[in-house]
Amino acid sequence: MSDTLRTSPATVTEEPLGNTASPQKLKRSIGVVGGTLLTLSCVTPASTLFVVVPDLFSSLGTATALTIAIGSLLCIAVAFCYSELGTLIPSAGGEYAMVSTLAGRLAGWLVFVLSLLVVMIVPPVIAMGTADYLAPLVHLPAAGAGAGVMLLATLAGLLDLRANAWITGIFLVLEVIAAGVVAVLGFAHSERGAGSLVDLHVSGAGGHTDTVTAMLIISGLAIALFITQGFSTAVYLSEELENPRRNVARTVLATLAISTVVILVPVVAITMGAPDLAALTSGDISGMVEAWSNSAVGTFVSLCVALAIINAGIVMVIQNSRVLFASARDKSWPEPVNNALSKLGRFGSPWVATLVVGVPGAALCFVNLDTLYGVTGVSVTGMYLLVAVAALLARRGSHRDQPAWRMPLWPAVPVVLIAVLAYILSQQEVSYLLWTGGITAVATVYWVLYLRPRKDTRWLVSIPEDEQA
Repeated sequence: MSDTLRTSPATVTEEPLGNTASPQKLKRSIGVVGGTLLTLSCVTPASTLFVVVPDLFSSLGTATALTIAIGSLLCIAVAFCYSELGTLIPSAGGEYAMVSTLAGRLAGWLVFVLSLLVVMIVPPVIAMGTADYLAPLVHLPAAGAGAGVMLLATLAGLLDLRANAWITGIFLVLEVIAAGVVAVLGFAHSERGAGSLVDLHVSGAGGHTDTVTAMLIISGLAIALFITQGFSTAVYLSEELENPRRNVARTVLATLAISTVVILVPVVAITMGAPDLAALTSGDISGMVEAWSNSAVGTFVSLCVALAIINAGIVMVIQNSRVLFASARDKSWPEPVNNALSKLGRFGSPWVATLVVGVPGAALCFVNLDTLYGVTGVSVTGMYLLVAVAALLARRGSHRDQPAWRMPLWPAVPVVLIAVLAYILSQQEVSYLLWTGGITAVATVYWVLYLRPRKDTRWLVSIPEDEQA
């Protein structure tokens, strides 16, 4: 821990980027409502329900709702950690700023790499689902539709954040309506009682019914954690939230509560309303909606989901560009790269960082990303584990008396969370662990060869001066 950062005003201002006298700060322009709309849009409940949840149905069947519920309970503990650390360290760097400051520079760097894996991979993967839900109107190749969504999201990301809050808010209303329609139809056509939610069966090969084991549920928790993962976006927006000491925690907790309801209630309805176990395991939610209603309702829901995916792309590009902006401001790269990524445009957004996120994201839509959900699940779980470690260290030394929202039941919450997340990681597929481990190994080599030898001029995590205690 001797390499733990000690953030101070000097840390914020030394070795300026380019010709600026101090690191540039993002404009505070949004409150709890705007922040919650943006953060909920990153969770993107409808696209998660229609794109990610079907994969859980295929492997967990009737245990899907239970697995998501357990994951949501774990996320309450995670949200407590994010809320305390996000108000203690209000930086656009999000997880890496919090962990670097409290648990050491190398730990912060590894969290940055894990978060970068998540935020760079997920948008194009979800964007490619647009084609399926635009099918009632127009048939497009998945890669082309996904690339178009990513480019549109990039253009929107160049605008003022307040404008984006309104854009994403409108889309969010539509996707919540779509999720509500699915819930109402599922409950109205219920084929089985509430007991099916703990029946724990999945349709196997040859039409046989298989039992979902406890180990399968534990393995599925990595994806369940990913399903509501977007609530962490609030800490990335902490530099742009008004009164972050109070509003970061409110935004994190409100987003988790709302997103859990919007996702879990339709999952329960689908589980109870699916005509049979085979239909549930297939995960064809659109087909079930049409069977419960008619093609017009199915088309409406599909278009709402398509808008939800576009909405998610916009918010994810906004979030990811803030991460790259903060990493450049904190001098993570060679100086020319830092100078470029830290540039702010006329609307106050980091325009170069936005392009760096969006354009490669469009290109990734043409790459086979079938295994990346597993890698993302491992990355999210590992990132949460390191955040929990930082939360365990958040009340020592000078941080003990700093103004911040403080979680209840500390230190029990982070201790239990660390143990549970470590166990979940141990139950993941070896190939996913190897992919994620290999990437973090390369990142560690970069740290050893470039960042650590230049520790006085590189990887200097900063907190905006006017928000320090």
